[in-house]
Amino acid sequence: SYEVHLGSWRRRAGEGNRPLSYREAAEELVDYVADMGFTHLEFLPLSEHPFDGSWGYQPVGLFAPTVRHGPPHEFRDLVDAAHRKGLGVILDWVPGHFPTDAHGLARFDGTALYEHADPREGFHHDWNTLIYNFGRTEVANFLYSNALYWLEEYHVDGLRVDAVASMLYRDYSRKEGEWVPNVHGGRENLEAIAMMRKMNALCYGEVPGIMTAAEESTSFPGVSRPVDAGGLGFGYKWNMGWMNDTLSYIAHEPVHRKFHHHQMTFGLVYAFSENFILPISHDEVVHGKGSMLAKMPGPDWEKFANLRAYYGFMWGHPGKKLLFMGQEFAQRAEWDRAAELDWGVLEAEPHRGMQRLVRDLNTLYRATPALHVMDCEPEGFRWVEANAADISVYAWLRQGQAGDPPVAVVANLTPVERTGVRLGLPQAGRWREVLNTDAALYGGGNRGNLGGVVAGGVAHHGLPASAELTLPPLSVLYLMPGED
Repeated sequence: SYEVHLGSWRRRAGEGNRPLSYREAAEELVDYVADMGFTHLEFLPLSEHPFDGSWGYQPVGLFAPTVRHGPPHEFRDLVDAAHRKGLGVILDWVPGHFPTDAHGLARFDGTALYEHADPREGFHHDWNTLIYNFGRTEVANFLYSNALYWLEEYHVDGLRVDAVASMLYRDYSRKEGEWVPNVHGGRENLEAIAMMRKMNALCYGEVPGIMTAAEESTSFPGVSRPVDAGGLGFGYKWNMGWMNDTLSYIAHEPVHRKFHHHQMTFGLVYAFSENFILPISHDEVVHGKGSMLAKMPGPDWEKFANLRAYYGFMWGHPGKKLLFMGQEFAQRAEWDRAAELDWGVLEAEPHRGMQRLVRDLNTLYRATPALHVMDCEPEGFRWVEANAADISVYAWLRQGQAGDPPVAVVANLTPVERTGVRLGLPQAGRWREVLNTDAALYGGGNRGNLGGVVAGGVAHHGLPASAELTLPPLSVLYLMPGED
């Protein structure tokens, strides 16, 4: 999915630098996201909020699409326009906290009505915001009806729930003495857990075809397991561990990567414990963290090659994919909520190449069952080479249902071309190079295997066939069986 802050995707420079209206986004944004091959458009919160600097995460009007972009019926038109182009729409939903603004829900009738009276239960120091009293029937019902409102009234296809960990734990970001244990003396917020379970059960039960996703940064068990199996009932969970590990790895100079090889393989130890989304979200490109391109080491050509390889690795890895706007063309500056994306960089070929790569990755991913139908099942993945730390090479197979052709993914994460690398494959015959992140079209050096290799019957890596490959520097290759 393509994650968007609607206030800063594009702006009208000649009209006081105003953001797009819902009506304009229904054409420009929807057309762009569809053309780029994404399946879903995911919005940062669009509920009414007083503070621009919160990016929507401090909402006061939970039942009101923000008037910043136009009236509510035009937001409805935006959702309809996305659906006509085959795009799903996911909205950020924020039950984790609410601001203290006088025109919000704080002390609504002069008492702590929606929140807790005790600040140890009712106040988030991280955000200077209040916390809902989830154990109150009226408060929980308010939140359930709001979740259903967006799904039923606006035909939104999914809700991504922000900061789930902050709701799950009573001691979240709190020192000793700053929190109150639950009735069992523990740290879990039992009322919040019950609220999320019922919210998910209601949403999935009342509105067919929707999905919910949790931004949950701990190892709380069963976030994306069904409620009747003891889980929280979310459809998906953001994989923050994978994101932190892989971004840490790719930031290392390639000469040091062999010492951190496991950071790219560790995600597979727990990859199927939840239904995961791999999120490279807005949080990774703000507050001095720099843009995706700026995180990459080396001179400019290496930065681009590293980022192309990183996206190649990500799209081949089990789990659904999420990119924040601007990352698809390697914006150089970090995200600024008050300005539009730096579209001007697309005048330079390496940026256009990155954009083409993301479009082609999306197109290949959607068209190739082995890359997506078993994303959340261990049977969809098999390591071929996980231990080649000395040369920073990784290889694996993605598998679909019976009859779906497999995909071999091979990554070389050093700036050295590797020739004669023998790779085990599940069958002999021709294997086409269906994607190569080093292709000239993407800004690479056009090195590789001239479109494919022929695998012989020499068993290798525990597989019945194998082929010798040339791996371009800082690249990922995708191979599939069959003639060109």
